[in-house]
Amino acid sequence: MRIISVNLNGIRSAASKGFFDWLARQGADMVCLQELKAQAADLRPEMRQPAGLHGCFHYAEKKGYSGVGIYSRREPDAVIEGLGIADIDAEGRYLQADFGSLSVISLYLPSGSSSDERQQVKFYFLERFLPHLRELKASGREVILCGDWNIAHKEIDLKNWKSNQKNSGFLPEERAWLTHVFDQVGWVDVYRRLYPDAIGEAYTWWSNRGQAWARNVGWRIDYQVATPGVAATARQAWVYRDERFSDHAPLVIDYDFSP
Repeated sequence: MRIISVNLNGIRSAASKGFFDWLARQGADMVCLQELKAQAADLRPEMRQPAGLHGCFHYAEKKGYSGVGIYSRREPDAVIEGLGIADIDAEGRYLQADFGSLSVISLYLPSGSSSDERQQVKFYFLERFLPHLRELKASGREVILCGDWNIAHKEIDLKNWKSNQKNSGFLPEERAWLTHVFDQVGWVDVYRRLYPDAIGEAYTWWSNRGQAWARNVGWRIDYQVATPGVAATARQAWVYRDERFSDHAPLVIDYDFSP
């Protein structure tokens, strides 16, 4: 089972850069998309349902903003849009698709980099999302949460960690929250389980400022976070960098798992 997660920074922009041509060659079973920056009416047929894939989406109310989606080779048994929390759901940040014993979730956590106000929104999101993570973990289902978590967990996860310790995405409180998710709640960072020491090849996001992409001054903020059972079946993972569709790169993980 191959699962791809990618923040597109605009599905129409990514399409113009060849994303769907690339996707058609990947043999993915499920694809989790973040930051669609589009509404239903903006999607061409090949964006709604690429060849051989079913599409489901959770759009932000604000046009040209946020939004998540899931493509799947098999039609989901059930789809859940949002968390049932009005202000979070208005921004289109959570979409769950169930397949047999497996739930796959496309997740887009807020960024706090634009202002102190948005950082407080991010902290409030984390506070309210943690109980949901506990409930998912205790549900008895296998679950894979794919997406842009907007947090680099450890020093190994970004190039310039020393100079970013007071910046959103690498704040001590954010990192401690993610440590709690892994160490106390019991979720597994699948890429790190496979490659505990990977550095530069693990980055998934690069600033558009300066020469960050060319110099690989990146951050690892896109994850596939899973329950232990399905995480244990992951056999290989990689970040695709041969083409650039967005300021993020696709994270691809293969699992020996059939829902």
